[in-house]
Amino acid sequence: MASALENFVNNVRTLSASENFVELVRYLNKSIDLLAKNWSILDNVLETLDMQQHTLGVLYVLLAKFLSISPTAQSTDITPLLNLTKDFICLCNRDQIRNTGAVQSYYEMCHNYTNEIISDPTKCLQGIPVLMQAIENIRTVSTQLTPIHADLCQISLKAKCFNRALKYLNADITEIATTEDIHSDSKYFLLYYYYGGMIYTAMKNYERALYFYEVALSTPALTMSYIMLEAYKKFILVALILNGRLIVLPKYPSQVISRFLKPLCQPYQELATAFNNSTCEDVRTVINKHSDTFVRDQTMGLVKIVSYSLYKKNIQRLTKTFLTLSLADVAHRVQLPSAIDAETYILNMIKSGEVYATINQKDGMVVFKDNPEKYDSADRFLKIQEDMNSVMELNKRIKKMEEEVKLNPMFIKKSVTQEDELSSKTIVKHFTQ
Repeated sequence: MASALENFVNNVRTLSASENFVELVRYLNKSIDLLAKNWSILDNVLETLDMQQHTLGVLYVLLAKFLSISPTAQSTDITPLLNLTKDFICLCNRDQIRNTGAVQSYYEMCHNYTNEIISDPTKCLQGIPVLMQAIENIRTVSTQLTPIHADLCQISLKAKCFNRALKYLNADITEIATTEDIHSDSKYFLLYYYYGGMIYTAMKNYERALYFYEVALSTPALTMSYIMLEAYKKFILVALILNGRLIVLPKYPSQVISRFLKPLCQPYQELATAFNNSTCEDVRTVINKHSDTFVRDQTMGLVKIVSYSLYKKNIQRLTKTFLTLSLADVAHRVQLPSAIDAETYILNMIKSGEVYATINQKDGMVVFKDNPEKYDSADRFLKIQEDMNSVMELNKRIKKMEEEVKLNPMFIKKSVTQEDELSSKTIVKHFTQ
């Protein structure tokens, strides 16, 4: 082993033994170039360090090994490095990472791990528990959002394994883990909500998906983000499927949305306009016109669901006007090809609770009914009780966060400054009158 690396190992051991981790992180940041130059013999360094006792030293060595991988080296076997990373995440001393300035390096290692496995669905499936453990190592509370959350959602999408990610997606975020790299923080914040929205969309939980896309679009921004652009496309489609119309975004999102995103999503805006007209022919025309765009954006599947949902929307409108209709009339009024198609749609809608009706198979008639739910069952009472408890708990969290903001030194300083400026303006106005 080169003498420089021997000194590196001795310094890591000495500073780790004295628990001078802040000084150790400073030393490791200065040693990045040394590790990068000697990447071919870093395995020898790892053999002399313990993952539990020398967590920070091992972290930087692993990071250097990831950075040394050449993008053009297709034949490089990175399986040993992936296994080392998995072992490190399982065995590392989380206190050494949390309480020092090495958090950003830990995130970077996880991002590199994700980038290396994302092309292989099998490796992504194996990487899900690894990144779940990586999140548990770094977050301080279960409602804290970290940049690794986005990595977990990304590989869950690639592996088509969503259930394990729901543990993190279903949690109401109250804290966000930040670093000195603001641009990186914003990127992974947006990716978490974008990938999360895609997961909920794939699971047909459109209400939650719409919320995630809306958060991504409502994030303050001075420039347009490609992530926000893709989120807006899916926001339009999911809104049409869920609500039967394009809902209006809140007033607080950045002006970037109206100035740049909407013009860049013109095919989706045209689809929304045709959908609002409730004319299936117009929707089909827009889909055929922009089919290349939808295929390129990989949204054709959602676009077809939008088309199907228009038939459902039109059938629901019939229930407000008619008590009885023949299947042939239903097919004609909603522009379905045949009575058999109308029957299929209505049966599926009855199963999902979207309409209440019965079909007489003999004469081919549909009888529309009112909602049989009386909202007086024990299950309904328990549901209301759960919702009330959730609202009360949310109210407590909001009050706690409000108190933290009021006690924040930056907030106090800004408030005092504003009061002083207001007082000065009042005095000046008094003497000038």
